[in-house]
Amino acid sequence: MTGAPLVHVVDDDLEIRESLQLLLRSVAIDAMTYASADELLANFTEDTERSAVLLLDVRMPGMSGMALLERLRAEHPLLPIIMITGHGDIDMAVRAMKLGAMDFITKPFSTQVLLDRIQEVLRRNSELATPAVSAEDAASCLASLTVREREVFDRIVSGDSNKAIALDLDISIRTVESHRSSVMEKTRAKTLVDLVLLSVAMKSAPD
Repeated sequence: MTGAPLVHVVDDDLEIRESLQLLLRSVAIDAMTYASADELLANFTEDTERSAVLLLDVRMPGMSGMALLERLRAEHPLLPIIMITGHGDIDMAVRAMKLGAMDFITKPFSTQVLLDRIQEVLRRNSELATPAVSAEDAASCLASLTVREREVFDRIVSGDSNKAIALDLDISIRTVESHRSSVMEKTRAKTLVDLVLLSVAMKSAPD
């Protein structure tokens, strides 16, 4: 592919759209912004000559980000999509990954984290994406966890905070942090997204 990468930003907040456009252009990434799902659908064209990513907010008036994701997956299956979610939307993020989103970012996020994740998705897409985690690989990773670590894992991918997990399991926050670190190490996960992918792979396995 030739030309500068392009990021399509769909967010109903004008200030966010303008700030993201300036940020992306500062690192030589073109950006096109849309105030709604309908505006994107009316103006979107797929350019096969350049790498592109769609940055999509989950919660928007009118057609939601999730509804737009489902439609785009059917009409533009090769377009990589990153979802932006609030901390209370982890269940939505899991559903988004099942529908084909390549990543999700939780608010609030730093500009560097956002840029890193966009660059990673662009890189993966240029390499025709890394293979999805298989159910067998996921089962092998999760089988290495202790019973308590698996309990912590399940609550992490459900979006629970360390404090909530500690209260629910009647253990200290420090113990939760220790289990969380062990889970990340044993599953070779680097981010919450990696853990969610493992969970999605397990749930997609045939009965």
